[in-house]
Amino acid sequence: MPRVMNGCFFSFEGPEGAGKTTMISKLESLLRERGIDVVATREPGGVRIAEAIRSIILNCDYTEMDGRTEALLYAAARRQHLLEKIVPALEAGCVVLCDRFVDSSLAYQGFARGLGIEEVWKINEFAIDGYMPSLTIYFDIDPQIGLERIRRNRGREVNRLDLETLSFHEKVREGYRELARRFADRIVVIDANRPLDDVFAETTAAVLSRLKGR
Repeated sequence: MPRVMNGCFFSFEGPEGAGKTTMISKLESLLRERGIDVVATREPGGVRIAEAIRSIILNCDYTEMDGRTEALLYAAARRQHLLEKIVPALEAGCVVLCDRFVDSSLAYQGFARGLGIEEVWKINEFAIDGYMPSLTIYFDIDPQIGLERIRRNRGREVNRLDLETLSFHEKVREGYRELARRFADRIVVIDANRPLDDVFAETTAAVLSRLKGR
């Protein structure tokens, strides 16, 4: 059963280069200006142990990593991050903006790696213990455009997933679209191929609408 939370939990999803990090940073600033307590964080990572796991998962030297190993590592990092950072923030009544959460595992490992969405969900169901975002923003983007953005952004880390083939990233997008169909009540789809200002305006409207409804 979903947990009852004092705060409000938002997750932000999308293929590589979708602009999640930029959107979260801008949204965090806007909410703070309105006097709202905000915690912005990321997966995998956010706390010491999860960041250590991140350094293994995304290391470009570990191209031999098995898909199930990858899924289990993500779930382990997610558990520690949730326990140490997300849950305390929600209990304190904060708005949590999380760059990726369980849907990433379902799209990347469950769908694109072919492990099965239901099978990967079972791993993560154990890890998240009923905590799910009240709203998930999915930034939909053409994989070729997203990867080109990464190539142009010299300040962004290049990780192991960036080295995957275009066909893999196309499967990731297909996986996200499948999740958006299954969980239409939670996932809002935003076209991230458009100019940044347009994407941010729609993102802000979706988040503020959900906050107003609480």
